Amino acid sequence: MAQSNDALADFKPGSLRGTSGYFRVGQTHGGQWWLIDPEDRPFFARAVHGVQAVPAAAHDPAARLRAWGFNTLGCGSDRLYLEEGLAFMPAVDFCRGEGLMPLADARVPDVFEAGWPERAQARAAEVCAPLAGTRELLGWFTDELPAWARPATGDRPGLLQSCLSLEPVHAAYHAAWEFVLALHGGRWEALTKAWGETLTNKDALRERTRLEQGLTGRGYLRDDAQWVEEYARRYFSVATAAIRTQAPHHLVLGCRWGGPATAAMRAGNLNPTVDVRVIDHTELAAQPAAAARPVLLADFNWTRPEFIHEAAARPLRRLTAVERMLRRGRLVLSRAVAHPAVIGYAWSHWADRPGEQPPFASGLVHTHDCAAREHTELLTAINDRVEELRSMAAVTNEEPA
Repeated sequence: MAQSNDALADFKPGSLRGTSGYFRVGQTHGGQWWLIDPEDRPFFARAVHGVQAVPAAAHDPAARLRAWGFNTLGCGSDRLYLEEGLAFMPAVDFCRGEGLMPLADARVPDVFEAGWPERAQARAAEVCAPLAGTRELLGWFTDELPAWARPATGDRPGLLQSCLSLEPVHAAYHAAWEFVLALHGGRWEALTKAWGETLTNKDALRERTRLEQGLTGRGYLRDDAQWVEEYARRYFSVATAAIRTQAPHHLVLGCRWGGPATAAMRAGNLNPTVDVRVIDHTELAAQPAAAARPVLLADFNWTRPEFIHEAAARPLRRLTAVERMLRRGRLVLSRAVAHPAVIGYAWSHWADRPGEQPPFASGLVHTHDCAAREHTELLTAINDRVEELRSMAAVTNEEPA
């Protein structure tokens, strides 16, 4: 990106978000979004989650990161920024601590309870306040891989069914019943008809939940999505407000879901509630080039099944699974880097997860501290071309090959 005498001359003044002297985000007059570092230089985040300094390891993780073209520590990383000056992105994790609802499939606070905002402020004071003056801190995730309720299935109740089955001592129980009955004229018969269920009363619904029999009718799933959306809005409005109170100079990045999340779950995790919206690579195609808000590709990894098994367009010879993975992964990541709305990406894992086997293991570091060269060599090549890819896209308005 071209620099002028005025470091911020390329940016639209009204687009800048954040505090001078800390990481900010802004959009250029040409329509590209960038992070802006504390020295007012354009910054594209190239992060890795879970970076760990293993005792007695032969290789220094910070040196490896820099050699591979990365400049940022993701969630769950050691505090290497204290010695190495790397940017970092921690998580507050509001879903930890007291006040969680007793749900089998989720760890979530009762956002309808009067004490939830106070607990959120306490959590942010504990985690954010000690780092409030840290200039290397790029921005806060509200949560890292939160254990929210997953979509309902026949053997897994959804969030709405779970809240409707709570004991009446919980505020979410009363809020859920008020919410769902209002959708159906306040009549039990209308509700059960819309759901296609023969439930006789609330106790019958609670028994279904106890037996882990999820409601899956179209009518119920529609109501469940609306309830999750309402819950998410309440959750993230309070969580982001708590971060901004305790760390007013830092950006708020939203939630690190760890992969695709439903539209309802993401509802309260959008701009302008957050400064940068977190997305999965599957959502990038729907992101307009002239996006009014910046996004972060927060959990990229081309070892996911869609990269390995996605059908190719009849190449001259049949590609191996590894070739398909790397070819598709390179294309998707290169396009993401060049996208005007994308201000950075994070590789999902520093080290392989238990049971994974190369070359389809997700880490950049294999067992015995061995580098995953099948990943690192290609990632290094892309990381080293970030400026080129983004400048080419700015000039041609085309996706890179």
